[in-house]
Amino acid sequence: MAATGRRAAFSSPGTLDVMGKALLVVIVVALAVYSLFDVFATPRERVRVLPRLAWLVVVLVPVVGAVAWFAFGRTRTGPAGPRRQPRPPARGPDDDPDFLRGL
Repeated sequence: MAATGRRAAFSSPGTLDVMGKALLVVIVVALAVYSLFDVFATPRERVRVLPRLAWLVVVLVPVVGAVAWFAFGRTRTGPAGPRRQPRPPARGPDDDPDFLRGL
């Protein structure tokens, strides 16, 4: 069997290394963009420790700024929306007085 000299597109270690670095850059940029939008969207009364303008500058520091914002910059809240009442336990038709009245 003779080698043809052609390799698969992703077989060289250099290509995987470049793709790994590119993925890391994409993740860092996405985290920075998400945290910037979160700083803008957070109501003023829920921003802690620093003023909003300072947080905008802090968030621009890669990774550390975004982590600092999520850890210290905003107050934590529970799930959004009104609390739901727990459902009553399921009953069969023979346990339902309204159903039995209609018989």
